[in-house]
Amino acid sequence: MNTLIAFYSRAGENYVDGALRTLAVGNTEVVARTIRRYVGGDLYPILPAQPYSESYCECINQAKQDLSRGVRPPLAGPPIDLSGYDVICLGWPNYWNTLPMPVVTFLEAHDLSGKVILPFCTHEGGGFGRALRDLSRLCPGAEIWDGLAIRGARVTLEEETIAAWAAEHLCPVMGKPASGEKA
Repeated sequence: MNTLIAFYSRAGENYVDGALRTLAVGNTEVVARTIRRYVGGDLYPILPAQPYSESYCECINQAKQDLSRGVRPPLAGPPIDLSGYDVICLGWPNYWNTLPMPVVTFLEAHDLSGKVILPFCTHEGGGFGRALRDLSRLCPGAEIWDGLAIRGARVTLEEETIAAWAAEHLCPVMGKPASGEKA
């Protein structure tokens, strides 16, 4: 089975362990790349055509406005053809207790009926919030499996947790042994 690891992530100034820090690579991208290292699959960054501000405070204000207004920000680049993928690992940072609106744009642009979705998110204390409920509503024909929520501040410390989750969920689907060894 073919796996796509689609993710929205944001580098720049982020809230990490109670303080603002500048990240060269967003936390959700770190998780996505770790999943790929252990089980393979194709990476697909979900990129808004107009990125949110690199300033954390401006970013969260923009994200809150998009959410409250129901804005579906256009995405950068051509859309991806999902017909060749059976499994989609879908990752995002928790924005206002749910999915960031660029992820909603991505989901609404595709019919995910018959696909297996493995959700993962990064957060600083809110876990998935209501995102899994919202994901189910946005993807009524998809099979949504157990997700993985990782504190953003711990992404580099949770490699074994990420690898174990990926192996447990993806290797049986893909017909590979769930060894947890690096691919």
